[in-house]
Amino acid sequence: MPIPDDVTGYEIDKDVQQELQSLPKGLAEDVARNLVMVAKLIDEDPEQAYAYSKIALRLASRVAAVREAAGFAAYANQKYSEALAEFRAARRMTGSVELWPVMADCERGLGRPEKALEMAGAPEVQKLDKAGQVEMRLVAAGARRDMDQIDAAIVTLQSPELASNSVQPWTARLRYAYADALLAAGREDEAREWFAKVIESDKDGSTDASDRLAELDGVEFVDALGDDDAEAAPEVRDAAAGDDED
Repeated sequence: MPIPDDVTGYEIDKDVQQELQSLPKGLAEDVARNLVMVAKLIDEDPEQAYAYSKIALRLASRVAAVREAAGFAAYANQKYSEALAEFRAARRMTGSVELWPVMADCERGLGRPEKALEMAGAPEVQKLDKAGQVEMRLVAAGARRDMDQIDAAIVTLQSPELASNSVQPWTARLRYAYADALLAAGREDEAREWFAKVIESDKDGSTDASDRLAELDGVEFVDALGDDDAEAAPEVRDAAAGDDED
C-alpha cells in the first residue's frame, strides 16, 4: 500500500523506535512508516489503518509494538477476537498489564461481559496506573449494562475520580458514562446535572454531552434548508413550545 513521501517513520514514539532497532535498518524503516499510517488513520479510516497494520504484522510479527498496533486496528474495526489475540501476544512479549482494560473490553465485544467483570476483579488491575484503573472501571460498568444491571453499573462508576473536581484526561468520559447510566435508570434530573459537568470538563468537545443536555431540556435541532439556500444553518427550536400551543 502506498505511503506518502513525507511519512518518515520517525513520527512514532521513541519507545517504539527502540523496539524496532532489533530489525535490520531498512526493514525497521518500513515497519515504522506503516505504524505511522496506522496511527494517522485509525480514527478517520479504520479499515485503511487495519490494512497498514497487517503489512507491519507481516514484516515484524515478533515486535510487541507491532502486535499492539495490530490489536488496536482490529479493535477499531470491531474484530474483537483478532484484537484480543494480538493484545495477548503483546502482553506475553512485554509482561505489561497496560492492555488489560482493552482486553476486557474485547471480551465484552465478544458477548462475554461476565469474563470482562472477572478481569475487572483480577490482581492485574492493581498494577495499572490511574488512567488504566479508570478505564477498567468504565469497561466494568459497560459489562454491567450489557447484563442489564444498570444500578450496578452506576455504583461501579461512583469513585473518587468521579467525585474529584480536578479535570484529568479521563474525566469527561467517566462523567459521561455516569450521566448516561443515570439517564438509563430514569434518573433524569441527576443525568442532566452530570451531563452539564461533562461539558465543563470536555474542553476539546470529544463527547456529545451538549447535545444530550439539550435533548433533556427539550431543545431540538432541525435542518433548515430553504429553497434559496441549501447551505442554511441549522435552526434551533424549543420542542416544548409546541406543547404550550396545544
